[in-house]
Amino acid sequence: MDIFPGRLYLKKEVETVEGLLEILAISANRCFRCGNTNPFLFGKMTCASCGREDCLYCRNCIVMGRVNSCQKLYYQKADILPERIESCLSWEGTLSPGQKKASSAVVSSIKQRVDMLLWAVAGSGKTEMMFEGMDLALKQGFRICIASPRVDVCLELYPRLQAVFKEVDIVCLYGDSKDKYQGKQFVVATTHQLIRFYDTFQVVFIDEVDAFPYAKDPFLEYAVRKARTKVGSTIIITATPEKKWQQECATGKRNFVKIPARYHRKQLPVPRTCWIGPWKKNLAQGKITLKLINWIKKAELKNQPALIFFPEIEAMNQFAKALVNYDFTRPVTVHSADQLRKEKVEWLREGKIKLLLTTTILERGVTFKDVQVAVFGSEGRIFTEAALVQIAGRAGRKLTHPTGDVCFFHYGKTTEMNRAITHIKKMNQLGFKEGLLDD
Repeated sequence: MDIFPGRLYLKKEVETVEGLLEILAISANRCFRCGNTNPFLFGKMTCASCGREDCLYCRNCIVMGRVNSCQKLYYQKADILPERIESCLSWEGTLSPGQKKASSAVVSSIKQRVDMLLWAVAGSGKTEMMFEGMDLALKQGFRICIASPRVDVCLELYPRLQAVFKEVDIVCLYGDSKDKYQGKQFVVATTHQLIRFYDTFQVVFIDEVDAFPYAKDPFLEYAVRKARTKVGSTIIITATPEKKWQQECATGKRNFVKIPARYHRKQLPVPRTCWIGPWKKNLAQGKITLKLINWIKKAELKNQPALIFFPEIEAMNQFAKALVNYDFTRPVTVHSADQLRKEKVEWLREGKIKLLLTTTILERGVTFKDVQVAVFGSEGRIFTEAALVQIAGRAGRKLTHPTGDVCFFHYGKTTEMNRAITHIKKMNQLGFKEGLLDD
């Protein structure tokens, strides 16, 4: 959406909508672009366009250009494209029974133009479950967007989708992306980027819907609704739906399919717990529990890559510094503001490093072969049930290495830790019950 494409409007290539709307039902204004209704996020100004001294504007999305009450927003109408006869999908893989069940549900959702929740465990092959539905949508001329709150997830998905939809132009949009949207049929984007779209996509896939910041930001949910056409399908994908959604699934109020097992038919690694005492005090003195030192050495001896998650950047940096005192080279660290985070992930994947210290930025959306996983200070508030389930889901994802150690190193067990372990055990039980796991 744009504010000043005047020439395109005169050519009737774009349409308009009011930038700020008055919502009588709640006695408030709403910014059409970002959905803001908070009165504290609106400002008043002397406006050269309308001549008023109290012209209202939205401060919530001003970084994208100011939206005034006297102005209209312009958007390019995105019509359905011509249908294709040939399949766009070039993938020679085989779906497991669980994946086939999910794939059929996705296809049905797109055909019936209804929303659905794809609830599938981490490492179950959710991307492959979407292929058939995506192919159907592309053949029908629908515009598709697969969105995620996390840039890392988009960067992981983009090349995989390019590899199987070789004849389709796919664009990847995120904050620092060099790609530009020029009416492409297939878009991979962070959920923030959907603020720029209106009535564009017939099918929207939202991957890792429970991830920060989407789960905590109502503006992003609004952006997704606005970007999709009024008649269409929104397919929500996650391994850890929020409690309310789980209850709606249990009571039949939400359309969903649940896949409790990975494609390789092996159980999810169940985390174990290990008490390590007052780790903050010890770190301040340059000390690390020998339990964790031995854990790192064990992975090193087996030539296995290892991920250690931390509740905060400061603790991670203290740990990296202290590890040198135990005859280790200083390990590589990564966090959300790290400009080299993509490269560092590849270093671990390619075997250039064997140990990577990380915040929760890598709790989802990344896959490593034979990785061993530790959570340091797992009692931290940031380690919710969902976060811990996702972190545990990094281990055992590959068919060649379907197992892995997951250890919660803590200074006191929390309810969230117990719930995460119970969650994983229940999924394994359900997998056996449905015949999706081997003994």
